Amino acid sequence: GACLVVPAQVQGGLMYARSEFADARTEFHTALLRTCLTIDPQGRPSNSDGSNQASVAIAKGIADRLRAELVGERAAGQTSGNQFEAICADFVRTTFLRLGHLRPGTWSVHHVRGRNRLEIARYEQYSHLVALDRAARNDPDLAAALGSDYTITPDVVVVRDPEEDESINGPALLVDESVATLASLRSRDGGLPLLHASISCKWTIRSDRAQNARSEALNLVRNRKGPLPHIAVVTAEPTPSRLASIALGTGDVDCVYHFALYELQDTLEDLGMTDAADMLAVMVNGDRLKDISDLPLDLAV
Repeated sequence: GACLVVPAQVQGGLMYARSEFADARTEFHTALLRTCLTIDPQGRPSNSDGSNQASVAIAKGIADRLRAELVGERAAGQTSGNQFEAICADFVRTTFLRLGHLRPGTWSVHHVRGRNRLEIARYEQYSHLVALDRAARNDPDLAAALGSDYTITPDVVVVRDPEEDESINGPALLVDESVATLASLRSRDGGLPLLHASISCKWTIRSDRAQNARSEALNLVRNRKGPLPHIAVVTAEPTPSRLASIALGTGDVDCVYHFALYELQDTLEDLGMTDAADMLAVMVNGDRLKDISDLPLDLAV
């Protein structure tokens, strides 16, 4: 019969099987190196703040570990951001959809390419925002009172489709016409897809972007009807102080996921940046900052 060939790698002289998620992480970085993660002729990685020596040094250390090559001038911020979002979506799709044995259901992962301010209203928990937006457009006073607090445009979404009764009743007759008539998971009730996760992708973090991510997270919390989706931020920001601006504190974002946490930790150690390493450790040990490879399993909770 056919045999399963498992990729292997050698470490410490011993060969062991390499996991699918390890491969997916490598492919994620490879895709970034082909697109938005570049180093300019002055030696500044595209995710660094070129005017900040520490930012450049840390980003360069990460890029070296990921084998970045000299490519040329950095892309415009919007272009880098869009590429980063698409590659993050591919990573989540590749990994999370392999976890059906832990999180059964009909799932899909989408990169939200446009900036439709009512994208969020396509999903069950936020569908009422369509009526709110319509009312605000017809009433200037109401529009002034509401502001834009109800508009949320996630970069990547993880969505679950409602289930047919046939699927729900797979193991036994669990529901019928007399019960569970308002349950969002039941497709017979005409429900929209359920927003399982909203992922904000930040190529770099400046103070305004950190505030923007927090505001969108709080809007997701306040404006929902039904279960709160996972709210995550993925970033390629190299400096711990800027990571702290979004990672520290609770109540809005579930967690921040770094695109190369292990490489960042190694870089800070090699550079002898003990204060920055200590700050990073506070975030990691406090479950406020994790690696991109942690995201799919956290989404399966």
